[in-house]
Amino acid sequence: MTSARPILRLESVSKVFDGLPVLDSIDLEIQPRQTTVIIGPSGCGKSVMLKHLIGLISPDSGKVFFEDREITSLSERELVPIRKRMGFLFQGGALFDSMTILENITFPMVEHNIGSAASRNHRCAEVLKLVGLDGMQERYPAELSGGQQKRIALARAIALDPDVIFYDEPTTGLDPIRADLINELILSLRNALDNTALVVTHDIDSARKIGDRILMLHKGRFILDAPPSEIDNTTNSIVSGFIQGKASEEELATIHGRLDREHGSGEERR
Repeated sequence: MTSARPILRLESVSKVFDGLPVLDSIDLEIQPRQTTVIIGPSGCGKSVMLKHLIGLISPDSGKVFFEDREITSLSERELVPIRKRMGFLFQGGALFDSMTILENITFPMVEHNIGSAASRNHRCAEVLKLVGLDGMQERYPAELSGGQQKRIALARAIALDPDVIFYDEPTTGLDPIRADLINELILSLRNALDNTALVVTHDIDSARKIGDRILMLHKGRFILDAPPSEIDNTTNSIVSGFIQGKASEEELATIHGRLDREHGSGEERR
C-alpha cells in the first residue's frame, strides 16, 4: 500500500558534470519501510543520486526532501540531525585501517557525542550480532576477508539505528556466496529494524532478491519503475538488455569496428 508521505523525495533534480548531464530533471518518491533498488550500468549516475539524497551534493536545479523538509540548501550544521537518521554503506566499505572494529563501529557515536564508552561498546556488540560477527571487536579490517569487511561496514551503518539505510553497490567485489549473504543481511535488517532501504547496484540478481521496487536509471532519467516480478515483461530494449546482461548491437558494432580498423579484417590478415 502506497504511503501518503514519502520519506525521501527528489523533485525535478538535475546535475551536470563537465557539460555532461548526469541527472536530467528526475522525480523520485521513496516510501518508508520498503527496499527500493536503483539499477543501471556503471557511470549512469546512481551514486550521484545517492549523494544528493544525503546532502553531499547539491543539484544544479530541483529540490531534495527528507520527509517534509527540503534539504537542498541546508548548511552542514543543519544537515547533522537529518544525517543521524541515515546510514550509508559505501561501495568499498570505507573502514579506517588504523582503527579496530570496535573503534570503526563506534566512530559515528563518538563523533556525535552519543552515549558513554560502556553504552557504545554495548551497541557495538548488538550490531555485530546482527551481522553475525560478534567477537571481532579487537581485530583490524586488514585481518578480515572482503565479505567480513562489508558486514562490519554495514554494522557501522546501522549503529545509530537509522530510519534510512543507503547501500552503494553492496555486492561489488564479492563472490556469489558472499554476495548472497549480504543480500540476506539487507533483507533481515529491513525486517528486524523496520527501516527504509535504498540500494543502488548493477547486480540484477541482488536487485531481484532484495527489492520491493526496481527502477533503472539511463542517461539521467528513469526508464523503468516496477516490482521485481514485472521487470522481465518490459518492452524497453535497453532495460531488457541490461537485465539479460547483453550488449546492444550499437555497442558491439563500436567494438568490432575499432578492432577491424586497428587489426584488419580476417580476410586481410590471411
